[in-house]
Amino acid sequence: GHVAALNYLEQPNSALGFLPINLGTGTGTSVLELVTAFSEVSGQKIPYQFADRRAGDIASCYASADKAQSLLGWQAKLSITEMCQDTWRWQSMNPHGYDTV
Repeated sequence: GHVAALNYLEQPNSALGFLPINLGTGTGTSVLELVTAFSEVSGQKIPYQFADRRAGDIASCYASADKAQSLLGWQAKLSITEMCQDTWRWQSMNPHGYDTV
């Protein structure tokens, strides 16, 4: 998505300025689904506990990537598990994060 956005900016007719574009799958993922997926790919047990929703917590939230599809020709290709695998692979190869510049 980020590369598609940069490519879009290089087009002669692209609109410059601030244009928020969501990059997401368009479907919701629960916190438990995310914890489970990351635990499976990392081989790490991630402790969690269930609790009541706090005042002000929303029931669900997810990004519509329709603008990314129509404007950039981009859509998510990875599942949540594949995204967690990619994140864990990068973290394992870069345990201290990015090198300083």
